[in-house]
Amino acid sequence: MDAAELFKALSDPTRRTILDELQRSDGQTLFEICGRLIMKHGLSSSRQAISQHLAVLEEAGLVTTRREGRYKFHHLDTSPLRSIVERWPINDD
Repeated sequence: MDAAELFKALSDPTRRTILDELQRSDGQTLFEICGRLIMKHGLSSSRQAISQHLAVLEEAGLVTTRREGRYKFHHLDTSPLRSIVERWPINDD
């Protein structure tokens, strides 16, 4: 995992909002994600734009997908974030 890819993926507010929504309700389709972004956050990006954001998140390892018939479900994977915590551990001093 390239740290630059991870930080790039996290740098965009729309992508962070997508991750927030997947954390709240994992396993959503593109249609569901778009609906949540419009209804809850007032983000009116096109389905193509959201699909591109999801591709960046998937490339960074933060989102995994599974296909069921003609549906593609998106799942949050926080394991790449461990590299950040391991690099800069939290001190409870």
